[in-house]
Amino acid sequence: MSKNLSQRLADYAAVAADLGVDAVALVPGPNFSRAVGHRFMSNERPFVLVIPADKPAAVLLPNLELGSWDMVGFDGAVFDWRDQTGYADAFAALTQHLGISSLAVEGQVMRVFVHHAFKDAQPDLTITDAEREISALRMIKTPEDIAALRAAIGISERALQRTLDSVKLGQSEKQIEQTLVQALFAEGADDLSFGPIVAAADGSARPHAHAREDYAVKAGDALLLDFGARKNGFAADITRTVFLDHVTDEGRDVYDTVLRANMAGLAVTRAGVTAHDIDDAVISVLEASPYGDRIRTKTGHGLGREVHEAPYIMRGNHMTLPAGTVYTNEPGLYEIGNFGVRIEDDVLITDDGYETLTNFPKELMVIKC
Repeated sequence: MSKNLSQRLADYAAVAADLGVDAVALVPGPNFSRAVGHRFMSNERPFVLVIPADKPAAVLLPNLELGSWDMVGFDGAVFDWRDQTGYADAFAALTQHLGISSLAVEGQVMRVFVHHAFKDAQPDLTITDAEREISALRMIKTPEDIAALRAAIGISERALQRTLDSVKLGQSEKQIEQTLVQALFAEGADDLSFGPIVAAADGSARPHAHAREDYAVKAGDALLLDFGARKNGFAADITRTVFLDHVTDEGRDVYDTVLRANMAGLAVTRAGVTAHDIDDAVISVLEASPYGDRIRTKTGHGLGREVHEAPYIMRGNHMTLPAGTVYTNEPGLYEIGNFGVRIEDDVLITDDGYETLTNFPKELMVIKC
């Protein structure tokens, strides 16, 4: 059952209580969207929701956002400010109203000028970074979250098929990227999860390559596409590597190795496994192959409102992963100057195992173009 606004705010009040601080502050971003059920823009204007451990929440926002904020259904104190007068008085009124001495914030999201505005208003206010604890609330996905992810992934997979169906030898990576982007929006994406990675041949060996205008794909190339649609606030993240016209023995063997690593990660996935365990299973397959020197990345990361969020699937991260966690299983092998292969699935951890939310085939695919 979906939580209402008061229940979601209570989650953050509980974080404040657990941390032993007076309140948690959220700014527009993924945690803010989870809390209020609406997305707001982060720009040069401070916009802060403060949720005390044992008092009603309060919000400071630009006056121009009052109409949009009414849609949230928030019944706490509201402190608005205008560009013409600035926000200092609003911060002073907010801190006086709250009467708190300690505040936990999102260290990876809150900007320095907002931190300074709090301190200018209340110099003795203690501000601590609680990014891990605040963001942890997003790790277990609700049924509504999973439905949004399925929609984003479905759009992405349909767009991928349309793109692969249109690939022709002699096209530039940039042309293929443009086809992919157009297909994503044609299939119903609200936005892109991130700028797509479309890379062929030696470009595919760079994990975060940018599509080139001056490289025309040719027969025998590996073509790597890493991309995703955003739908209803949630992001897909999928990678498939295909070969154009034909594949060499080396390409086939590298691909098979990466696929076996991907499957090894799935084999150990279940509620209660650690991020370390999954990564170790995946990387061990790659290390045992003749291509161990081509390992450049960890196995993956959490996925949801952000493309990269907790948990991070890597050796040394002994966080236990509960049912409802969604992560990317994306092993890869990359040889600079030659080619790379990555296969990425979006995986839901369940009580008795896992469900692969991506359904696009991942067996070796050679595109006749």
